[in-house]
Amino acid sequence: MTPASFDVAVVGAGAAGAAAAYQLALRGRSVLLIDGQALPRPKPCGGGMAASVQQWFPCSLQPVVDRVISQVRFTWCLGDPVLAELPGDSPFWIVRRDRLDHYLAEQAQAQGAELLDRCLVEDLRRRGDGWELQLQRSSALKTVHCRALVLAHGSKGDLAARLQVGDPHPRLAAAMAVEIEGPVQEPHTARFEFGLVKHGFCWCFPRRGGYSIGVGTFLGRDQADYDQVLGQLLPSLGFPAAAGERQLWPLRVWNGHHPLHGPGVVVVGDAASLADPFLAEGLRPALLSGIRSAEALDRWLGGENGALAGYTAAMRREWGESMAWGRRMGQVFYRLPKVGYQLGIKRPTAPQRIAQILSGEMGYGDIAQRVIRRLGGSMFSRGK
Repeated sequence: MTPASFDVAVVGAGAAGAAAAYQLALRGRSVLLIDGQALPRPKPCGGGMAASVQQWFPCSLQPVVDRVISQVRFTWCLGDPVLAELPGDSPFWIVRRDRLDHYLAEQAQAQGAELLDRCLVEDLRRRGDGWELQLQRSSALKTVHCRALVLAHGSKGDLAARLQVGDPHPRLAAAMAVEIEGPVQEPHTARFEFGLVKHGFCWCFPRRGGYSIGVGTFLGRDQADYDQVLGQLLPSLGFPAAAGERQLWPLRVWNGHHPLHGPGVVVVGDAASLADPFLAEGLRPALLSGIRSAEALDRWLGGENGALAGYTAAMRREWGESMAWGRRMGQVFYRLPKVGYQLGIKRPTAPQRIAQILSGEMGYGDIAQRVIRRLGGSMFSRGK
């Protein structure tokens, strides 16, 4: 029997993979979207993203928006607060990943993409001018062929490493995701707490019916004492210290410029190590990479040989160059977080600048030189 054939197979139906499948299907390409779990499925993620991502999609994302965030509160050890109003109209959204990912997958299907969930990629290999995939679903094996491949398997997958695309030595930030149900104190305020976590911070995003909370460390290999941190944080939100559904969450943060493409293959989202190494933002770069990879693949399938290299260049220009500065700033800030909080976040203009970065209006490069001068050149040099 002749294997089923597609223009593109997308491995992973998370935000990046589903966005890529949707955009490719919109362009008339035949697409197979593959995921190992049944959709919809929960995924540990704070769910915060700039409302500006709407410009990348012809469909409205409003059906999956839980909360519209209008301000950000920064605190040091639960005190010394700084409040920043977010610029623009509806600049920051909170979504549930099970709903967002499933919604984008449904949009892809509506445009003709085929979805195979509860399906594992047992093997893949280069075959002729394309790829041959061995898939397992409900104990049955299936072979498919595709001209191009999108690797969107998240932080834990190994296909990108096997095919030598993306970061060859990804840096994992240690993080815990906490979903908690109950009343929300400030439904339109996102909260960032510094000081409770060595070399990291906590984020508290209000959503419908509760909070999505994260605790992350961004330097070294040590994990936070999650119980101790949450034992202080949760009571400040009105919850018992042991409340919430908790899950360890490896976060692949940006750690340098790397090719995100190979012969007939691109890597996107968490699998491409795109998460912000300073503020842990992952959804916007995931969606951006899904969009840009689809644009490049469409051109490549149309005969433009350099299009996939153009995807790598676009992600470097639109995301990586800002993250290079973000990583350097994070290395300084998280080594001396109290100094960073006092000299950085508590400055009158700093919260607004961070808010503009979260909303997508600015990049780290726009403020890096001022931060370097403020914290001192020698301190910055030690952080490299």
